[in-house]
Amino acid sequence: MEKKQSQGLDEAALSTAFGILNAADLELLFKAPALVSVLAASTYNRINQDQKAEALKLAHLKTFTARAELISYYRQVEQHFQSDFEALEKQFFPFDKPNREALRTEIEKANVIISKLDEHVAEVLHQSLSDYATHIKRSGIGILDDFIFPLLIKGLTC
Repeated sequence: MEKKQSQGLDEAALSTAFGILNAADLELLFKAPALVSVLAASTYNRINQDQKAEALKLAHLKTFTARAELISYYRQVEQHFQSDFEALEKQFFPFDKPNREALRTEIEKANVIISKLDEHVAEVLHQSLSDYATHIKRSGIGILDDFIFPLLIKGLTC
């Protein structure tokens, strides 16, 4: 018996789900893990280089540890993670209150993009990014007490 779409998500279904997004939305969606990492690592108004190295390592590991249906997403993320991280680091430096608020605004934009996706895709991606944020927090990268979660999920939270 064939699995129902709500019970699983293959790479083709993920590609179809992302197909409804425009180029700008996709770009921000693929930057979401870097946004999370920069926010987490930007305590004390700067990026600690050890924390940055840990964020880069975690992005690489996520490609291998993500749910199978998100592997293609994290492969895309990994290709640009370091350059995205460094660009965001420059964009939001110094990490004072106004710049951290602007960073949180970008994360909220990613939340809105995820809410546009199919309910199941949004749920899987939300859970993955939430797990990623938790992993970062536990790795000692920084404090995520001001991280914006839960993500908006069409039909679940909005």
